Amino acid sequence: MDELLQNHLFATHAIAASGSVVLGTALTYPLDTIKSLIQVGSGSAKQLNASQVIKRVRAFSGYSGLYSGFEWFAWGRTFGMAARFGIYEVLTAFYKDGREDNFVYVSEALMAGMAAGAVESLTSTPFELLKLRAQVTSASRITRASSASENKAVMPAVSKLLRGYTLDMKVLNNAVGMLSILNSKHSNMVGAIQEYPWMMTGSGRPPPVYDVRRPSEIISLEGWGALWRGLRSGIARDSVFGGIFFSTWELLHQVMLNWKAAGMDPPPRVISSYPCPNVLDVGTPRKMKSQSNIGFNYVLHFMSRRIERRILNQI
Repeated sequence: MDELLQNHLFATHAIAASGSVVLGTALTYPLDTIKSLIQVGSGSAKQLNASQVIKRVRAFSGYSGLYSGFEWFAWGRTFGMAARFGIYEVLTAFYKDGREDNFVYVSEALMAGMAAGAVESLTSTPFELLKLRAQVTSASRITRASSASENKAVMPAVSKLLRGYTLDMKVLNNAVGMLSILNSKHSNMVGAIQEYPWMMTGSGRPPPVYDVRRPSEIISLEGWGALWRGLRSGIARDSVFGGIFFSTWELLHQVMLNWKAAGMDPPPRVISSYPCPNVLDVGTPRKMKSQSNIGFNYVLHFMSRRIERRILNQI
């Protein structure tokens, strides 16, 4: 691990990858904001379009509102991409361990990609939640109306649950029947109240998104599990994407090597050693060095020989 951290090539690739992710995210983030707000704000009776979303964001937050939550999304993308490629490299290194030929089967790339996608979803889901709430806040009218019970003394536990709100005893007394199933000596009363936060606001509705958008507010009101809400659908999405992404990558890589080596005599050993069926496999021995770029060196070598042979024939 120390050798990896001291490797300048690894550091260069990490910095370049992070910079490219941030740049790509910055260029496309306004489109993501418009897409998210259309999905959240549209309903059966009203369908929003891009121009309406832009006008609403400009009215409440200015044009900078299109980049609301960008930092969360950039961090999530960076950590997610690092998890995807890191897990894939670790698993494929395990698959290739002990093989004379440095290759990966397409089926192995599929399984490694699915595992990498699941880890990516686990890493990036909390950042997507924070990003989405910041985007909704940019198009929301924030009101700071104070209630009549604002100056009353409240329990410290309740004040931590609902920042900006105070306990309305009348509303809470009306809801005692719903909480009567809880034991008076409940071991985790704060956790039980978190399931019914709207009872204490006095409005009968959950707090608006712009009041519960920071990580500390989400954790205190909804618990740690809220950061990974919708994780199962995210794992299904990213696992399928990761499996198709890496298996297609490996398959196209093999097809391109076969196409580049078409007509070479004798065929490169790297082509004949690949496990996928191809017309160049004429029984050549499956031996090659362990360097990762040896295949490309063989391809370039035989291509240069072929070009030299054509030039000599023309002369």
